[in-house]
Amino acid sequence: MKKGFISLIIIFCASVLNIKAETIEVCTTCKITSIKEAIAIAKDFDTIIVKKGTYYEYDIVIDKPLTIIGENYPVIDGKLKGEIITIHSDNVTVGGFHIINVGISYTEDYAAIRIVKSKNFIIQNLKLEKLFFGIYLEKAKEGKILNNTIIGDAKQEYNSGNGIQLWYSKNIEIEGNYVQGVRDGIYLEFSDFCNITNNISKGNIRYGLHFMFSNNDVYKGNTFENNGAGVAVMFSKKIKMYNNTFKENWGSASYGLLLKEINDAEIIGNTFEKNTIGINIEGTNRINYKNNDFIRNGWAIKVRGACYANIFSGNNFLYNSFDLSYNSKMNDNVFDGNYWSNYAGYDLDKDGIGDVPYRPVKLFSYIVNRTPETIILLRSLFIDIIDFSEKVSPVFTPDDLLDNNPSIKKIEW
Repeated sequence: MKKGFISLIIIFCASVLNIKAETIEVCTTCKITSIKEAIAIAKDFDTIIVKKGTYYEYDIVIDKPLTIIGENYPVIDGKLKGEIITIHSDNVTVGGFHIINVGISYTEDYAAIRIVKSKNFIIQNLKLEKLFFGIYLEKAKEGKILNNTIIGDAKQEYNSGNGIQLWYSKNIEIEGNYVQGVRDGIYLEFSDFCNITNNISKGNIRYGLHFMFSNNDVYKGNTFENNGAGVAVMFSKKIKMYNNTFKENWGSASYGLLLKEINDAEIIGNTFEKNTIGINIEGTNRINYKNNDFIRNGWAIKVRGACYANIFSGNNFLYNSFDLSYNSKMNDNVFDGNYWSNYAGYDLDKDGIGDVPYRPVKLFSYIVNRTPETIILLRSLFIDIIDFSEKVSPVFTPDDLLDNNPSIKKIEW
């Protein structure tokens, strides 16, 4: 009875707030002509509707729970003077604006929208251009960043910002955004329990996605394409990366995905296509790599060291120059039940599993790691001969690194 009475009081208070909430219109011919003015006179939980037009404003501070919506994408032009919108309140929704000309500062990270120590916010359906940082979260939680388009014109790392940045934030949903032409498309630092879903991050100067010291996050259905160095994941644990695409990240120091000091994670159902390196791993332990496609990469996987108790199962390795590179003769990882397009074994009992184990590390891969210039010999008969001799009697490559159950056919899931 007591709980039911309290619930009725909460519902009644919410109803009273909704009754009192008003709508304020902003336009060039309205009584209220600026967004700042509308915020100043608004009461908690009011709605501000901004009509189509151009509003030359910056340092817009939202310090109360409000809904601010643009009709037909009105432009907010910051005239390169500083940050444009800063949110310091819980329960704020901002959407439907075209925001341009964020100020540039090398001592302050000016953003089109910054959310500071706030929760229960929604930032959606924005078009952000001519920016330094796009959307910047600082000690925020329980918020949503949905369906925004962020287009930068970054030329160099040192004088550009990130598209979506989270710092010390928690329980954030980032979904359906398109980010291009910034330093890092999406950047997380000390941000836990976040869901990053169905975003496209392409053509960025450094990383499509970059996160460090961020645990228990889920990345699902995203596309990271043609970024400077691909995607970097460092010093984190309990990460889940499902059904993402890492594509055409080319360069002498580039990769689809870099994993460094990552533990207890799942990399499942992803596609790594036409990258210099599909996955570059170092210091990663207890990772489950399952049902991934590695297609026409330079190296499908490079294992650089200190990687233990990882399981690679049910993956397709399709037409990569090198399926696997290893820099150690010791192996504590399991490769089992994968499909290898370079497998030349047989299946006499017709059970779909090769009767001869597959050895994925080639001697030439070992040679190229030590002397990169030898890559010019990649398609020569001499290389085929030395690879065959190493397969018969391993000397330089791990002799216990085998897939004992290679699939005869490409694995479908």
